Amino acid sequence: MGFVPTSMQLTSSAFRSGEPIPKRYTGEGENISPPFAWQNVPEGTKSLALICHDPDAPLISPGTYGFVHWVLYNIPASVTSLPEGVDGYTKGKNDFGQQNYGGPMPPNGHGPHHYYFWLFALNQELNLAPGLTLWQLLQEIEPHCIGMNRLVGTYERL
Repeated sequence: MGFVPTSMQLTSSAFRSGEPIPKRYTGEGENISPPFAWQNVPEGTKSLALICHDPDAPLISPGTYGFVHWVLYNIPASVTSLPEGVDGYTKGKNDFGQQNYGGPMPPNGHGPHHYYFWLFALNQELNLAPGLTLWQLLQEIEPHCIGMNRLVGTYERL
C-alpha cells in the first residue's frame, strides 16, 4: 500500500490534534511520552510502529530534514493504547542519539513547532532489531504498511 493515510485514528488524552503538547511531555517538563490510543486499525494488521518527528526543526542533512524525537516498533496488533511514559516494545534511535522518547525542546523564540506522531499498521510481525533510525525503520516497514495516520501536537519555547 505504501505510506497513505487511512481511516485509522490516533488520539491522546493529553492533547488534541493541532493543540499544544503539555509541558509534562517535553524536554522542559518530565520528558515522558504522552498516552496514546488508536482505533479503526485495518483488518490484517499484525504489528504497529509509532514515531514522532518535528519537520520544523532548523536542521537539514543529506537525505533528511527536521528532528526525530521517538521511534517505537514491534508493537503487537492486539495493543490498542500506550500509557504515558511507556517503557516497552522495541526502541529505535532518535536524533538525540538515544533509544527512548525525547520530548519537544525547540530553540527559544523559534516559534511553534509541529510534532507529528505517526502510527503505522503493518501486515507482518517483522521482529526488527533495536536501534533503527526513523529512516531505517521506514525502509523496513514501507512494503508492509497497510494503514497509517497521525496526531499533530505543537510546542513553543518563548
